[in-house]
Amino acid sequence: MSVTDSAAGARAAEDRPLRVAVIVGSVREGRRGPAVADWFLATAADAHPDLELDVVDLAEVDLPLVLPGWGGTPGTEAVAALRNVSPRLAAADAFVIVTPEYNHSFPAVLKNLIDWHLREWQAKPVGFVSYGGLGGGLRAVEQLRQVFAELHAVTVRDSVSLHGPWSGLGEDGVPRDADVCAGAAKGMLGQLIWWGRALRTARAERPYAG
Repeated sequence: MSVTDSAAGARAAEDRPLRVAVIVGSVREGRRGPAVADWFLATAADAHPDLELDVVDLAEVDLPLVLPGWGGTPGTEAVAALRNVSPRLAAADAFVIVTPEYNHSFPAVLKNLIDWHLREWQAKPVGFVSYGGLGGGLRAVEQLRQVFAELHAVTVRDSVSLHGPWSGLGEDGVPRDADVCAGAAKGMLGQLIWWGRALRTARAERPYAG
């Protein structure tokens, strides 16, 4: 790639809207994940109407638990599921993970999605919206930070956590401490957008060599 082509690619990357994949990471019966995601999406759209938000609900992604051997080929079932989700992850400039905390960690279905992919995560930022109990899902987030570091992703420092019973979701699907939670979302999104644009420009100028 010439210097001119590289500069043109960087300018084009900078001009287009930032694509953010919002991943709902729970499939449990009675889950609150969709309500948390709906609140976050409304908050994000209000604060940053120029974002392109794509909701990836893992209840609608039927990835097998058995991965192919190293260098192997996914089976028919996996190929069909990957066809639905992989291009959306690849097209994303940034990710927001909406996760509960199960037994001091995050749901297995979320780890399964992560493990089925590699390059889709590389050199992209990841933000977190967590919920559940007194800890608000923060222990799940801390473990996810380690996982995404291994995948060459950049997790943003600030996160959003809904702590029951103080700032968890009310019956109307809105956090009980709405102002504090909206402020946390604004801070996290500001960091995510900065990293999203910076890393997108960097990838356009020079492909990541992870």
